[in-house]
Amino acid sequence: MKTTLTFLAFLFTVCAAANAQVVPAGTAGAATLNYSLRYSQTADFYGNGLGNQQRAVASGDLNYMNGSERLPFAVDYGGGYIWTIAGPSYDTGLFQRLLLSQGIVWRKWKATVSDDVNYTPQAPTTCFSGIPGIGEPIGGCGTTPPSDQSILTLNTHTVNNIASGNVGHPLNYATTLSAGGSSELRRYPDGNGLGINQLMANAELTRRLNARNTLTGTYMFSQYSYPDYGFSFQANSLLFGYRRSWNPKITSDISAGPEWKDSSNSAVVPSSTTVAANAAVRYQYRFVTASLTYSRAANNGGGYLFGAESDSVRANYTREFGRKLTIGLTGDYMRTSGLIHNGVTNAKFGSAQATRLFGRHFTAFAIYTAIDQSSSSQLPTNAITSLMQVIGFGVSYSPRKTHISE
Repeated sequence: MKTTLTFLAFLFTVCAAANAQVVPAGTAGAATLNYSLRYSQTADFYGNGLGNQQRAVASGDLNYMNGSERLPFAVDYGGGYIWTIAGPSYDTGLFQRLLLSQGIVWRKWKATVSDDVNYTPQAPTTCFSGIPGIGEPIGGCGTTPPSDQSILTLNTHTVNNIASGNVGHPLNYATTLSAGGSSELRRYPDGNGLGINQLMANAELTRRLNARNTLTGTYMFSQYSYPDYGFSFQANSLLFGYRRSWNPKITSDISAGPEWKDSSNSAVVPSSTTVAANAAVRYQYRFVTASLTYSRAANNGGGYLFGAESDSVRANYTREFGRKLTIGLTGDYMRTSGLIHNGVTNAKFGSAQATRLFGRHFTAFAIYTAIDQSSSSQLPTNAITSLMQVIGFGVSYSPRKTHISE
């Protein structure tokens, strides 16, 4: 109860802050603040004799941008609390995600540092918070990267933090050099997953051929460590890519190249060479936004394997019908193959959501999510091993964008 009251107090504080008149440091334009509050009830249907569940969820999100051209700063927050009304308590409790981003623009240099921290009761799936059925907009999740927890779980509390930085500088009118790095820390407080430390670095050279065509070359280094087991492995990849803007509506990019892997124990994970690849097609015009992406690379094993090869396909679609009705669709397929011959895990999920605006600030929504997972190896008891379905209905309150100025 104390946790619930704390969360509600935070939301009311956010609401009050929306009307505050402050000027962020280094602001050249007006700062903006968006927030929304939601309440939903869901019916969850589990296979394999796990029973069914009914939940109530109070949640909210917030986005703040300071409007500065030289020192842009942004805050994104999404979180809430889940109550179990009936059935087993697989995910009761708090969930939170906070992303802070600070940019620096100086002459021809551009740099960004960010920190992304989250606490979830299960492996995340859709959109920013990763919790299905709570009414977050789906289909158009912006630039939120997909989770690398490629093995889906229930009743699995996870603490994850990613600190990253990137810097770019144009060498001439057509060529840009950029470099970045990140550090990820993941822990499972209940002891039902593998703790992971992850380091990544990259460098990219971009050559603009003309207004529509661009060539890229990218080097990536990744190191995955499992501190409780004294094991680690590294991956180096070199990708060559091509980007094209077909017209103002459609853009695409593709890149591929070799990936070399080695580990701290070659008897367990011998050195190998495979192929890494990325591809994407994006469409945006008036009331429609759609994208289809594919990626293949080594990853940290999703929290349950000592390293893996992962293939991921993700699709998103959003369509607005007038000013009041929006339809969103999203789907993901992840294939995770362990480096130590731990079999193959196939995880799939998809969601469909309809939102309808009533009045100026209130929205009603209905959402359906299906999650399925199968594996040729023995997964832990907290992993999803059959079809799971979530049906949710709710209402949200979202005032107009607040401009914060003097």
